[in-house]
Amino acid sequence: MSKKFSTIGLIGRQGMRDVSDTLNAVLDYLQAKKLQVLVEEETAKSLSGRKCICFSKSDLDKKKVDLLIVVGGDGSLINAAHSAVQHGIPVLGINRGRLGFLTDVHPQDLENKIGEVLAGDYHEEKRFLLNATIALDDNKTRAGIALNEVVLMPGNVARMIEFSITIDDQFVCVQQADGLIVSTPTGSTAYSLSGGGAILHPQLNAIVLVPMFPHTLSARPIVVSADSQIDIHIHTHSLSPPSLSCDGRARISVPIGADIHIQKNSKALRLIHPRDYNYFETLRTKLHWNKNNHIK
Repeated sequence: MSKKFSTIGLIGRQGMRDVSDTLNAVLDYLQAKKLQVLVEEETAKSLSGRKCICFSKSDLDKKKVDLLIVVGGDGSLINAAHSAVQHGIPVLGINRGRLGFLTDVHPQDLENKIGEVLAGDYHEEKRFLLNATIALDDNKTRAGIALNEVVLMPGNVARMIEFSITIDDQFVCVQQADGLIVSTPTGSTAYSLSGGGAILHPQLNAIVLVPMFPHTLSARPIVVSADSQIDIHIHTHSLSPPSLSCDGRARISVPIGADIHIQKNSKALRLIHPRDYNYFETLRTKLHWNKNNHIK
């Protein structure tokens, strides 16, 4: 048996009736178990009429939360993970989104699965993140962290970007493309998959680089070690400044001539799964593999 949890943080996606209903059900269950429950301050607004002890994402560590439960889709979990990972707080996802590669507890299994987790019967998995930094001359800007992917994309004008890629100080290539997706195994079933990238098992220590609409047909995704230092140089031939985004959050303008440095974050996300979690079953279900095959 693993560690049991006693102080639970609850967070959910805003503005969805199904999410609010599930949040209320989770809150009722946890309170019936006589556990200390804290609700994220924005989430509390969707629990109209209920008195809650609230917390903000910035003071998670002060509240001594030892498990964060997220109700929503993968996007909701990723947003919560950016805060949780800084304090080493494990995260459990309850799926109220469309796909749910990360939020794998179904609302119909709510009490059984949460009960098992609270009793210490669960599987904990580590998922690494990426750091991204933009450098020009002596100025460096921290672009952010990414659980899924760091994406180089066109800025305000839809023009091709000319850039070069260097990995561990070894020159790889020059590309003309709409951009580049640098994805973790977690993100390999997200934007990277749509761009034609490989699916990476979450326990692989690897990163996939996926060019977006490259000008040459020979440009293909490449998988490298997650311990690599990835450097992307924006050539002065580029006609307009591109943008950089981490996990689809705020787009940051990248000056022409700047360098983007990407490497593994020193802290990992602690992702909690029910004991019967099966990654390949998740792939089969979410990607509709063998949909017409009756073999079990």
